[in-house]
Amino acid sequence: MSRKPREISKILVIKLGALGDFVQALAAMAHIRAAHPKAHITLLTTPPFEALARASPYFNDVESDGRPAGIGDNIGMIRRLRRNRYDRVYDLQTSSRSNLYFYLLGPFPPQWSGTAFGCSLPHRNRDRGRMHTLERQAEQLKDAGIWPNAPITSGSAPPPDISWILKKGAAASARPANTAGTSRPYVLFVPGSSEHRPEKRWTIDGFAELGEALRKRNLEILIVGNMQESSLARAIQRKVQARDLTGRTDFAQIAALGARATLAVGNDTGPMHLIAAAGAPTLVLFSSASDPTLCGPRGHVAVLQAANLAELSARDVISAVDRLAPPPPPSLYRTAP
Repeated sequence: MSRKPREISKILVIKLGALGDFVQALAAMAHIRAAHPKAHITLLTTPPFEALARASPYFNDVESDGRPAGIGDNIGMIRRLRRNRYDRVYDLQTSSRSNLYFYLLGPFPPQWSGTAFGCSLPHRNRDRGRMHTLERQAEQLKDAGIWPNAPITSGSAPPPDISWILKKGAAASARPANTAGTSRPYVLFVPGSSEHRPEKRWTIDGFAELGEALRKRNLEILIVGNMQESSLARAIQRKVQARDLTGRTDFAQIAALGARATLAVGNDTGPMHLIAAAGAPTLVLFSSASDPTLCGPRGHVAVLQAANLAELSARDVISAVDRLAPPPPPSLYRTAP
């Protein structure tokens, strides 16, 4: 007599990564929830994404110690994962770290979707490293049997649905720090990036020259980013009139700003993924340090890439802006105060 298949009632999703990676993984997270509507789904992540994950419709619980600092913390986390007796794990991180978690849960690990050697639901595509994150994770879930019509051809996956983030951001929009605070149209500047990746940042002078050109089109300049990037905002403010919102907006509020922005221009960094998914015409500046075909934002997006961003001229960026979001007729311009 055949045994009845084990019911999938307890699921763990692993996603650690940076903000851009997390935003792109929202599409896969949505399909995991849709495939298991009655399951208790837990996300294993890191502290920066805990609040956003708890606000999402995809998880029943969120654990934020996905990158333990020491041996003791690692042992404690693995013991907890064992005690929880998950039926299935969807590893959306697919890194050496998350593969190690699979091995540490042996010799009888749960059903596992990922890339760990010996896992029961492997992503089999040997060229997965050449796929954009959105198509790669869609194909991983197709191989796991839960996304039969997954968009896996290059460029076919749409941006993740962040409508639930926009609702959260709109609910907080009454506070002046979280909105444009003006009836004038505005452009978002995102001049930061990972602190240890300065080669991914366009120059202050470039943003300032672009800002002057856009202000002549009656666009207000709003600068967003984290608190550590406030020095970049102040440096831009010394050269062009702009509002500094760095450190004053959470992820949901950045998305809400993106939904109303006339334009967004910034480096290859996490907030650009939120802004693009929110619908803003978005110009992303890439250096040779990363490949937009593998990780670029999706939506109404244009990419401008230069081997060295320090050599990217404001004239080239303005031309790209004009192609992405054509300026209004000159008769509608006025000199910004």
